Amino acid sequence: MKRILRLFTIKTKLEVFMITYALGLGAVKRGQEYMVQYPGNIGKMFFILYTGAVFIAAAKMLQAVEFDAAFGED
Repeated sequence: MKRILRLFTIKTKLEVFMITYALGLGAVKRGQEYMVQYPGNIGKMFFILYTGAVFIAAAKMLQAVEFDAAFGED
């Protein structure tokens, strides 16, 4: 069970960067769709919000990995 659980645990910064890249690709694609769906400033705002959320999530994941490395039990 621990081996399966390890697949869903982020342990290194490299894993965070790979996840951030995948999230970023999805956010840009979704933002582009919103720019087509909602032309003008609203579409641009949605694009910025989606990509900005990825940066916030990446920062929190990096903090969590650093915290776990410093104070983790493993």
